[in-house]
Amino acid sequence: MDATTAVLTGLGLATAAGLNAYVPLLVVGLLGRFGVLDLSAPYDSLSSTPALIVLAVLLAVEVLADKVAGVDSINDVIQTVVRPAAGAVLFAGSIGLLTDLPPWVGVVAGLLTAGGVHATKAAVRPAVTVSTGGLGNPVVSAIEDAVSLVISVLAILAPVLMAVLLV
Repeated sequence: MDATTAVLTGLGLATAAGLNAYVPLLVVGLLGRFGVLDLSAPYDSLSSTPALIVLAVLLAVEVLADKVAGVDSINDVIQTVVRPAAGAVLFAGSIGLLTDLPPWVGVVAGLLTAGGVHATKAAVRPAVTVSTGGLGNPVVSAIEDAVSLVISVLAILAPVLMAVLLV
């Protein structure tokens, strides 16, 4: 993987983390577990059985909490720390060994990318709740989860296509 591809992959994974932190982490962990990705330390711990179980449980909680009006706003407050942190880890891991960029560049880029996506999501969600009486929340949340999954997979398997779709 060249530097441009590594940066595009990091950008995609951080974007996905801004929507749902656990989707790209679980995707990376599973792809590492099944040998599609070669994860180096410390990122290889994402493919361990305990990490995959924890990520799956956290994803289940996130998916359920994000479908309920009011609860989703509380969840967004909690995720204000988690999503940018996940984006930072994923972006830094993507560029870490494959580029000459210092690790802090990936951390900052991941924080900003995931944080920006999360801030947008958290700002829009109350409007969805008010305008639909809460009935639109599960639909919008399901779309966010699906987009996070698609972006995560494309960021790893077809980063250029993912970048085109994001634009």
